[in-house]
Amino acid sequence: MKTLKQLFFVSLTLVLVHISGIVSGQTGEPWTVKDLMEPAALASMINNVKSQKPVIYNIGPLADIKGAINIGSMTSGANLEKLSKSLASVSKDKIVVIYCGCCPFRNCPNIRPAFELLKEKGFKNARLLNLKQNLKVDWTDYGYPLE
Repeated sequence: MKTLKQLFFVSLTLVLVHISGIVSGQTGEPWTVKDLMEPAALASMINNVKSQKPVIYNIGPLADIKGAINIGSMTSGANLEKLSKSLASVSKDKIVVIYCGCCPFRNCPNIRPAFELLKEKGFKNARLLNLKQNLKVDWTDYGYPLE
């Protein structure tokens, strides 16, 4: 009986910790919910001639979003270094958006190292494009701008 009560309280504690993380915006990833940029918001910034443009990096193997700098997959150390060198000329206050789009975030080998690099370098407005499925479903199928 005592073990059952202990198990219940441990389970309840884990659930509450998980819920508090969701409420606080923590994702268990190097980014938080507030670090995500919705595709419609980025497309609007790109299409609005009066909008200040973010710096956009394609860190995956797929097509380039209009205005994106193609770095390539982060599974290559050379491409991580290429991203690092490119960031050296970007203001720390600039909106910097990274995306891969090969697959859902949980499976993507590219976004974590790139986002961690942005944070390490002190970018205050680092954003991860919120492609929930992939670039085709969440960007191209909506007719958002590509190169």
